[in-house]
Amino acid sequence: MQPDLELAYLVVEVPDPAALDTFFRDVVGLVPGEPGDGDSRTWRNDDKAHRILVEAGGRNDATTIGLEVTSDAAFDGVVERLTAAGHDVEHGDAADLARRRVSRLVRTATPWGVTLEIVSGLAEATPPFSSASVPGGFLTEGVGFGHVVFATTAFDESVRFAIDVLGFGRSDWLSMPIGDGIELEVRFLHCNPRHHTLALARAPFDLPQQLHHLMVEVNDRDDVGAAFDRAWATDLPIPNGLGRHDNDGMFSFYVQSPAGFQVEVGYGGVEVEQPWTNDRAYDRISAWGHQPLR
Repeated sequence: MQPDLELAYLVVEVPDPAALDTFFRDVVGLVPGEPGDGDSRTWRNDDKAHRILVEAGGRNDATTIGLEVTSDAAFDGVVERLTAAGHDVEHGDAADLARRRVSRLVRTATPWGVTLEIVSGLAEATPPFSSASVPGGFLTEGVGFGHVVFATTAFDESVRFAIDVLGFGRSDWLSMPIGDGIELEVRFLHCNPRHHTLALARAPFDLPQQLHHLMVEVNDRDDVGAAFDRAWATDLPIPNGLGRHDNDGMFSFYVQSPAGFQVEVGYGGVEVEQPWTNDRAYDRISAWGHQPLR
């Protein structure tokens, strides 16, 4: 059971949305999306109206994840499973549809603590996508804008929700010691050819931010290097320098945003083919690299 889902958008809440403008534009290489409400900002990495929505508030974390279902039948199926599993489902009104620029929307709560919006018909932006910083563009067609990784103390419940209710498939999992008796445990979950659209990490205690990172994938390997140079030219922390992941094969680096969550810029991720036969355990994050730089 794997519906045709894509990562439509992510909503983050920070005290000053403008504080992320330089980061998303000049470091990551995104371009402004369709105008938001009030002080909010929107950003995109393709021709869609928006992919990241930055809203004003004190949470300083992700608040909402939007998943786009690419057919009405699949949309109805997800809603039916949510209802059958006992989850409260709220249907979006006209104002919700206009704000998210979609044709259909329902929302519910996730066990990992953010709101989930199931949507269809995410609108196109008025101007075509073009980024001087990322001339090769980003890989989004049929796979959504990237992936997101959340840490949660409700780990087992969250994994069941993603697989049994939403219909994600497990790509593989990671289990490795990270010191002081703490085991890093992560489940990587797919819902389209991207190796993982969602990953969930077991948090040993409540963390100040549940969103660990979001990933955007470029079409040209050199655009990863150029983004790394832009990040290096700032004073932003770089928790993981250039490297290649062991499980999804992504060549990437991680830079910490001014809001604290990280952004991974990557290239060349493995695609999931059905039937998927490589669901297995990994005991290391990276085949090489990804060392902390500052």
